[in-house]
Amino acid sequence: MKGLFALISIAIGSTLAQQTAGEWGTCGGINYTGPTLCPTGWTCVKSNDYYSQCLRSSTTMTSTSSSTTSSTTSSTTSRTSSGTSTTSSVGSTTSTSSGSSSTATLSADWTAAYTKAKAAVARLSLAEKVSLGTGTQWQKGHCVGNTAAISTISFPGLCLQDGPLAVRFADLISVFPAGINAAATFNRDLIRQRGAALGAEFKAKGVHVALGPAMNIARVPAAGRNWEGFGGDPYLSGEAAFETVTGIQSNGVQACAKHYINNEQEKERGTSSSVVDDRTEHEVYALPFLRAVQANVASVMCSYNRINGTYACGNDRVLNQILKTEFAFPGYVMSDWWAQMDVGSVTKGLDMSMPGDTTINSGQTYFGATLVNQVNSGAVPVSRIDDLATRILASYYYLKQDSGYPSVNFDSWSSSSGSHVNVQGDHKTLIRNIAAASIVLLKNSKNLLPLNKPATLAVIGNDAVPNSGGINSCTDRGCNNGILGQGWGSGTGEYPYLSDPLSALKARASTDGTTITSSSSDTDTNAAANAARGKAAAIVFVTADSGEEYITVEGNKGDRNNLDLWHSGDALITAVANVNSNTIVVVHSVGQVNMEKWVSHANVTAILWAGLGGQEADTTFSYASLAITGSIGSGTTPSGPGTSVSSYLHTKVVTVTFTLSNTGSRAGIEIPQLYISPPASAGSPPYLLKGFDSVSLAAGASTTVTIQLSRFDFSVWDSASQRYIVPSGTHGITVGPSSRIRSLTGSLVV
Repeated sequence: MKGLFALISIAIGSTLAQQTAGEWGTCGGINYTGPTLCPTGWTCVKSNDYYSQCLRSSTTMTSTSSSTTSSTTSSTTSRTSSGTSTTSSVGSTTSTSSGSSSTATLSADWTAAYTKAKAAVARLSLAEKVSLGTGTQWQKGHCVGNTAAISTISFPGLCLQDGPLAVRFADLISVFPAGINAAATFNRDLIRQRGAALGAEFKAKGVHVALGPAMNIARVPAAGRNWEGFGGDPYLSGEAAFETVTGIQSNGVQACAKHYINNEQEKERGTSSSVVDDRTEHEVYALPFLRAVQANVASVMCSYNRINGTYACGNDRVLNQILKTEFAFPGYVMSDWWAQMDVGSVTKGLDMSMPGDTTINSGQTYFGATLVNQVNSGAVPVSRIDDLATRILASYYYLKQDSGYPSVNFDSWSSSSGSHVNVQGDHKTLIRNIAAASIVLLKNSKNLLPLNKPATLAVIGNDAVPNSGGINSCTDRGCNNGILGQGWGSGTGEYPYLSDPLSALKARASTDGTTITSSSSDTDTNAAANAARGKAAAIVFVTADSGEEYITVEGNKGDRNNLDLWHSGDALITAVANVNSNTIVVVHSVGQVNMEKWVSHANVTAILWAGLGGQEADTTFSYASLAITGSIGSGTTPSGPGTSVSSYLHTKVVTVTFTLSNTGSRAGIEIPQLYISPPASAGSPPYLLKGFDSVSLAAGASTTVTIQLSRFDFSVWDSASQRYIVPSGTHGITVGPSSRIRSLTGSLVV
């Protein structure tokens, strides 16, 4: 976008500051130095040792400790985009119900790592082997998760740190756009670059394991942590997971795929059971984790919830049978923080207990001496301990963390400790690019956008201004005050600076000669209308927030109570639209919101989705000349260990090409998408995303886009044979800008 409105795309999604203690505010906790009093009618309630919050006196709160919780631009010639990203070689590690492994078909790099790990494990005592999988307990180390050093093998111990978008509890770091924004770019290059930049910052801080990416499917629209992951489409989530893991680990940092699995809401996450059938589990919820394994992810975090009645961190079906056997995952499984329920989980596939104590500051552990005793009594085989120790060390050696890796140089529990290394580099440029590319233009009925030096402009809403309490003033971003850049919870980071839309727009206005009038109240609709009346255009910034269940914000305990805009946003938009015929709405949200009350208002001429954005686009591309070559061929997917990562499934066998042209008057980016429609006998959804690209074209330019497909892209999970199969019949193939706009159609007969 050009002109004045371009600055909105830069400012949106960049930062979030905090409110002072008050209604829903922070009022106590270890290392907290702010106000401790609450307003009349409110009570300071302790959630855990590190966080107390002002809640209405009638509010009750169940205390739960926090968890840690390939495309390039081209305007000519041709381009190729793998419908499924290039698959790296992974280990076909097999696993029995006790978790013992076989490394028969590991890749060369994993084989070398396993050889080194086995030699190291052979030198360890039983207690030392167990200590590799035992956290040192909460706040007993610099990081949110720590394992002990072992001098016998010159092992320094591991530092594990949140989170998906920043190095938590550290200063001089960057806060990246949320996972949902990264996915909304539909740009594999940007997603991988984001992962690489995150990996660089984690490594420079001395972190061995970055606790991310999150890749749960957004099954529940109001789920509190949807913004941490990559949305509701399993294919897109899988591609984003693959690229993010690849990027993080390119810098020698272990990525951690979380939260495995079916952790789709915050409500009763520690007790509820997700009931999921075998096919749905494979084709929807497990697909991103499969792609993470194909990216050679070093670790996986099991979740709090039960799956079909059994807790995830002690679930033999999802850990041993699916992850370690079917997916051939050669790395290790850690628990979410305090998600382990008993020592027996070690035989169900759990390799590492985090943070190491049974409950916060209990001083007790399910691993450690307890597990040593279980081995000595014969309840747990020594082979299972050798396996977990080998898996953990193999991941450490696979990322070459035993050579020249920096020491931890920050302290999660004391801001005055550490050497305060600045790790930001020039990452702010990448952050701006992702923030801009993730914006979706939902409506532009009068071609109002992009704005071009309007004489007057009204800027409305609290989301357009800085947080009144100052940057980072709410614990773990647990408030919605000022510009909204993150949700809340363990997956957040401390902002290094605050940038807000109003300041950015004023700076541009001084160059363009635009006069800006503003109203920063969300509730004073009279002030908003007065500011907007008679202006060439009015921009209304509105929000919806969510996060992790250990913090309640404005009555929302993690999950949102509904899909409405916060702070009476509907009324604010309507008040402005009633007096200004060029009203632009910018939605800065953790997820979808209900727009029914104002989306069809005649004066709401443009809507931008900035908090869950997609590409930055100007409204004209054409598709032509669809060609489909190749075939599925004969044969069937091998069954048994490693079946879901077999080369037979993932080799590219079909090529789809088409011509994309920019028929508009401006340069722009288009996101061509490929959908497969399986035959009716497959019992699948009618349109399944199986390929996409991000293509930049100058006005009038054309290019040939190529998307390659594998047998896996045409397959469905067959529970009877426990493998993927390609259904016989006609598979429709459509290409266009979305599943609803099918510009080109073709088919492949199997």
